[in-house]
Amino acid sequence: MDLLSPMFGKLTPVLGAGAVDEIVNKFGLDFPKFIAQVIIFVLVYTILKKFAFGPILSMLEQRRQRIADGEAKLEKIARDLAEAEKNAKAVLDKANDDASRLIKEAGDSAKSLAEKRQQEAIHEANQIIAKSREAAKLEHEQLLSQLKREFGRMVSDATSRVTGKVLNSDDQSRINQETSAQVSL
Repeated sequence: MDLLSPMFGKLTPVLGAGAVDEIVNKFGLDFPKFIAQVIIFVLVYTILKKFAFGPILSMLEQRRQRIADGEAKLEKIARDLAEAEKNAKAVLDKANDDASRLIKEAGDSAKSLAEKRQQEAIHEANQIIAKSREAAKLEHEQLLSQLKREFGRMVSDATSRVTGKVLNSDDQSRINQETSAQVSL
């Protein structure tokens, strides 16, 4: 009992000396074996801590660190992806704006070109009409001149038949001039 006194010394006043002896006998506690088992336990725990628990805990810490790094990279990738999507949207919006502007400019350019071509076509048509009128006027004058000559010749022929006289070139010229003057009126 003296060997257990230092260990169970605090329990003795509470339980009493007989109670401690009774617990020791009831559980079959043999102090030298108990000390040997405690030493073996501490020795096995130290060996396991150094050779088993230490590497396992360091491996678990490394895995935890890799998982944390992976999560950090995943968050960075998510931020980069969001930023890339934002940049892509901005580029797409700018491209759409540029395309709309170019389409509008092309439409305006096509309108102005069409108006210019229309003005040119109208100008050319007016020139063609003016030339046609001039040509018609010249042809009219030529036909009128030819008609006057023919009419003068017919009057000369008719006069020579009515008078029965053969007209000389002076008479024919004078009749042609008089006829032309009367026809132009």
